[in-house]
Amino acid sequence: MNSKLIKKTFLILLFTSFYTNISAQSKNVLWYKQPAEFFEESLVLGNGKMGATVFGGANSDKIYLNDITLWSGEPVNANMSPDAYKNIPAIREALKNENYKLAEELNKKVQGKNSESYAPLGTLEINNSEKGKAINYHRELDLSNAISKVSYEMAGIKYTREYFVSAPDQIMIIKLTADQKGALNFDVNLKSLLKSNVEVRNNILVLTGSAPIHENAGYTVLPKYLDIKERGTRFTTLIQIKKTDGKITSSRESLSLKDATEATIYVSVATSFNGFDKNPATEGLDEVSIALQNLNKAYAKPFDKVKESHIADYQKFFNRVNLDLGKTTAPDLPTDERLLRYADGKEDKNLEILYFNFGRYLLISSSRTLGVPANLQGLWNPHLSPPWSSNYTMNINLEENYWLAENTNLSEMHSSLLSFIKNLSVTGKVTAKTFYGVNKGWTAAHNSDIWAMTNPVGQFGKEDPMWACWPMAGAWLSTHIWEHYTFTQDLAYLKKEGYPLMKGAAEFCLGWLVPDKNGNLITSPSTSPENQYKLADGFVGATLYGGTADLAMIRECFDKTIKASKVLNTDADFRTKLETALAKLYPYQIGKKGNLQEWYFDWDDNDPKHRHQSQLFGLFPGDHITPLKTPDLAEASRKTLEIKGDETTGWSKGWRINLWARLWDGNRAYKMYRELLRYVDPDGKKTEKPRRGGGTYPNLFDAHPPFQIDGNFGGAAAVAEMLVQSDENEIRLLPALPDAWDEGSVSGICARGGFEIEMTWNNKKPEKVIVSSKNGGKTTLIFGDKKQEIVLKKGESLEIKF
Repeated sequence: MNSKLIKKTFLILLFTSFYTNISAQSKNVLWYKQPAEFFEESLVLGNGKMGATVFGGANSDKIYLNDITLWSGEPVNANMSPDAYKNIPAIREALKNENYKLAEELNKKVQGKNSESYAPLGTLEINNSEKGKAINYHRELDLSNAISKVSYEMAGIKYTREYFVSAPDQIMIIKLTADQKGALNFDVNLKSLLKSNVEVRNNILVLTGSAPIHENAGYTVLPKYLDIKERGTRFTTLIQIKKTDGKITSSRESLSLKDATEATIYVSVATSFNGFDKNPATEGLDEVSIALQNLNKAYAKPFDKVKESHIADYQKFFNRVNLDLGKTTAPDLPTDERLLRYADGKEDKNLEILYFNFGRYLLISSSRTLGVPANLQGLWNPHLSPPWSSNYTMNINLEENYWLAENTNLSEMHSSLLSFIKNLSVTGKVTAKTFYGVNKGWTAAHNSDIWAMTNPVGQFGKEDPMWACWPMAGAWLSTHIWEHYTFTQDLAYLKKEGYPLMKGAAEFCLGWLVPDKNGNLITSPSTSPENQYKLADGFVGATLYGGTADLAMIRECFDKTIKASKVLNTDADFRTKLETALAKLYPYQIGKKGNLQEWYFDWDDNDPKHRHQSQLFGLFPGDHITPLKTPDLAEASRKTLEIKGDETTGWSKGWRINLWARLWDGNRAYKMYRELLRYVDPDGKKTEKPRRGGGTYPNLFDAHPPFQIDGNFGGAAAVAEMLVQSDENEIRLLPALPDAWDEGSVSGICARGGFEIEMTWNNKKPEKVIVSSKNGGKTTLIFGDKKQEIVLKKGESLEIKF
C-alpha cells in the first residue's frame, strides 16, 4: 500500500470515527470535563419515585436524594372556609357597577391557605481517602440507558463510578471500581435538612425522619415548620455496601470500605405516604419495612441482573421515538461548552435533538407514581424552602409538564396526572360549594400539592388576586383526559374514570357562568393568570368579569365533554345544556391593536410583554383556534405574540414555541427554540458578565429562572408539534418545519386517533411515511394541499409516498 493510499485511508477512518462519535454523543449523552459545583450543573436520575442528583466530585461526591411522595403537611381540610362563597354576590355587584377597585379588595375574601411544600429527603456523601488532583476527568449521563458515569485518574490509578435508579427494583445503585487492586477506600454518610436521625445497624446505614407540618407560609420567606408527634410523613433511607474484596467497617453514623477493588452501594428509600386522604402518621405505610424489603431483594441479585432489568424497563419507553435532523458539522464538545457555542448562533442539530430526548428522559424519570405527578422541579429538589414550594402550579406549569406525554409516546407517564385529577375532584367538590357557591361539579385553583388541595390560595386575604384568585384549573385539567383518550382510544378508561371527571369539571363551569348585560355568558369574578390590566384612570388591577382565558378554557372543556358524551352515547340532556351554553359564551374580541383581547374590554396590559399568554389557550393547548377554521382569531393570536415579543421566562418560551407551531410558523418557532437553549449561568455563580434570564442551565435544566422543569417539557413537546399535528380526524405532516430542519426522519411520534407516525423528509417534503394504527380507525393525512384518507385495522401499518 503506497503512502498516499495509507494517508487517504487514515483520513477516512478519522472522519468516520469523528462523526460517529458526534452522533453517538450529541443525541443522547450529556458530558462534562469537571464535577458539578452547582445544582444546575449536576446530573439527575430517577425511577418516577426516587430521585438522585449526582455532582460527581472526585475527592468527595455529593448526591441529593428525593422521594416524590415526601411533602410537608397532611390531608387538607377542604371545608376550611365554609362561608367564603357568601362574598361572591358582593364582588359581582361591584363588577356590575364597574367598581374594579372594590371588586379587587372583596376578591381577597375568597382566599384560603397556601399549598404544602415538596421536601428534600437527604444528602448522600462518598468521601474518598485518597486526596489529590484528578486528571482525565469525565462525567456523563447517557439518556439511552439512564445511567450516569464518572471516571478520573489520581496518583496513577483510574477510578470509575456508575450510577442508576432502577424502577423494577426500586433501588439506587452506585458501582465503584479502581484499576489497581485494593486501591478503593471511601466513607459513606447521610444527612438531612429535615428532622432526622442517622445510625448504623447491622452494617446498614439508616436515616429516619419526618417531614414537617407546614404552617401556611408564603412563598418568599423560609417556611415556619411545626414538628408535632403523630403528624407528618415519615421517611427512611437505607444504604448497604456489597464488596468483592477489602473490609467494611462502621462508626456510629457512617460506613467505610478499605483496601477494595470493586464495590456496589445500594440505596433504598421509602415514605409513609399512603394517599392524599390518609394521615401519613396514623394511617401511613410502614416505610422501614418497604425500604428494607427493596434493599434485601436488590442486594441478593447480581449487579448485572439489576442493571439489565433497569435498562430493559427504561428503554421500553425511551426507545419508542427516534429523531434525526440530518447532517451536522458541530464539533464534539462537553455539553456546557456546546451550549455556549450554540448561544453564539452556531449550528448543532444534535444538541436540539439532545434537548428533545432529555425532555422525554425527564418525564420517564419523574412521573411513574399514581396520584403524584411531576412537580415544579419534576422530582429533584435540594431546598428546604424550594421556589414556589416546588408545588403544583395549575395555571400553566403542571399542565405544561404533560404536553409531551401523549405525542412523544409516553402515555403511561400521563397516568400520574390523570390519577391526580381524580384526587382533585374529591376535594374540589367541597371547594366548588364553599368558595364559589356552585353545588354541582368540582373545581381546582392556582396551586395544589400532594394532598390534592383545591381551594384558592392567598393566605386568607393576604395575597394578590392576580395570581391567588383563579378557579379554572378543573376546566383546564379536564382537557388532559380527552387528550389521553384521543391518543390511546382507551374507551374503557373514558367510560369508567375519564368522562365522570370531565362532566364534573363542566358542571362547575355551568354553575359558575352568569349572563352579562347583553345576555352572553361570562365568568364573574374573573382574573387572567398572574396578569393585570391598566384602566384609563391609572388603576391597575386583576379582578374583572368575562376574562378571555376563563372563557377559552370553558369552551375547550365544554367542547371535549360534548365529544366524550357522543363517543359514549350517554348524557344527551346534559350534552344539550353544554351545547346551549357553549353557543352563548361571550365571543372572542379583537382589540384595536389587532390582538386577541385578554380582557372583556379593550384595556391596556399593565405589562404588555407579560410572560403569561392565557388568552391564547384556544390556539394551544386547545384546538378551537386554527389558521384554517378561525383565520381572523389565528391572526389576532399572531399579533398578540408579536406584541409580547420573544424574550420571556423558560416555561413561557416553551409555551410560545408551541403557539408559533400551531400558527404553522416553523421559522419563528425554531428561533424561539434556539433561544430556549440559550446558556444560563448556574444560580449563585459569580461571573463578570452574568448570563441570566430564561434559557437552559449547563445540565440542560430549564431556567425560569430559577430552575423549573416545565420549560424542558414544553420545549420537547414543541419539537413534536413542529413535525406532526393532529385532531380527531386529521394528521398534518411537517406543519411547522423550519428551514434549518430541511431533512430528517422521525419514528414513534403519536397522533390523535390512536395512530403512530414514522416519516423521512428531504427538502422540507415527506418522502416516505408509515402510519400505524393501535386500535384501528380512519384519518386523513395532510401535507400542504395534498390529502389522503386512510383506513387501518388494529395493528395495521400503511406506507405512503408523497
